[in-house]
Amino acid sequence: MTSFYDEMGGEDTFVRLVDRFYDGVAEDPLLRPMYPEQDLTGAKDRLRMFLVQYWGGPKDYGATRGHPRLRIRHAPFPVSPAARDAWLRHMRDAVDSLGLSPLHEQTLWDYLDRAAQSLVNTVDGGQAPMAGQAVPGHLD
Repeated sequence: MTSFYDEMGGEDTFVRLVDRFYDGVAEDPLLRPMYPEQDLTGAKDRLRMFLVQYWGGPKDYGATRGHPRLRIRHAPFPVSPAARDAWLRHMRDAVDSLGLSPLHEQTLWDYLDRAAQSLVNTVDGGQAPMAGQAVPGHLD
């Protein structure tokens, strides 16, 4: 049985996706400050490994970083609706650049959209919740 990872073209497809995505992030005034590293190579590697593993490729992410724990890993950052929208805008550009079949494109996009929605943890202009604080009830 072939994995979604293989059907999409394997490692090369995910490298292209992540590289294109971070080309946008590097120039984004809202998102770029959330990446403390001057060089985005580490962030690129982490996202690529995560997506590769999630879609059925090598399990390098789990071997090096453990369980993804996406909400916990993103909790220190103010992920507002505006930040979500900026993230999705750059990711939409990256997905569109791949030239995937409609089924693969929609499957990938559905996941990315849901993941981005789930990470919102503050209002526009707000700060990330402190450890132990509740996420605001109304974020949009």
